[in-house]
Amino acid sequence: MSEIIEEQAVTTTDKSQTSSHSPLLIEATSIGFKRDGRWILRGIDFSISAGEIVTLIGPNGGGKTTFARICLGVFQADEGQLKRANNLSIGYVPQRLKLDRTLPLTVRRFLTVRQKVSKEDLLNVLEEVGSAHLLNTQMASLSGGEMQRVLLARALVNKPHLLVLDEPAQGVDFAGEAALYDLISNIRTNFGCAVLLISHDLHIVMGSSDRVLCLNGHVCCAGVPEQISHHPEYERLFGPERAQTYGIYAHSHDHSHTLSGDMVGHDCSKDHDHSAQDEVNNTASHNRDTDQ
Repeated sequence: MSEIIEEQAVTTTDKSQTSSHSPLLIEATSIGFKRDGRWILRGIDFSISAGEIVTLIGPNGGGKTTFARICLGVFQADEGQLKRANNLSIGYVPQRLKLDRTLPLTVRRFLTVRQKVSKEDLLNVLEEVGSAHLLNTQMASLSGGEMQRVLLARALVNKPHLLVLDEPAQGVDFAGEAALYDLISNIRTNFGCAVLLISHDLHIVMGSSDRVLCLNGHVCCAGVPEQISHHPEYERLFGPERAQTYGIYAHSHDHSHTLSGDMVGHDCSKDHDHSAQDEVNNTASHNRDTDQ
């Protein structure tokens, strides 16, 4: 059975102050989780420090959301140890939110349900995400991009030390995804919070991520994203500044997985690292096709 330990005070930091000496917010050691007698996660070692952005990637069913929920305290691991900083405040943006579209619910009401928020704080977080004009708008009428910004605002109301985003760009077009990534980067700087970002993309990730972890039942590999702003296709589509929003994560595994998720001990980098460059070309080509 796992145990959760709370230790050390939390101090938020600006990105410019983030270093290897920043306080740890969450540290997981040998975390395992099973469901219906089958291990979903096993041997997970993970940490995130104040002011850090960590992107968690991996295939569907690889355990990304499950692991995030363990960090949040929603699920309890079956083995291992989870340490959380004392009085850790976490803001969470779920993968999807189902609302009754017939329910008369404004953005203002949505942000204040079950929590007391001053009008000043309410406007501040909405301005931070570029959505102050939506204050009295009905939630049912929001577009996908507007909904994600409102969900971000709700997660920021209590000034969290850690922001957990579960596939925040889902249902948002490519240009909207780039704008969302820029917004998340600005939030990290302005709020001094750490960000744990779950992404369904295996190669194209948020360029300002400090670390990227590939999870498929266990940590397959970890590294840093490479900027793709130099790639001419991305410069043509978004301009050099917006292209910096994205990065390529090149996988380097020493194993592969069967369809059931079991690990096979041989180099599977060919399966994933076929080329981050090909991924860039394919993505750019796809965007050209959809633009026509």
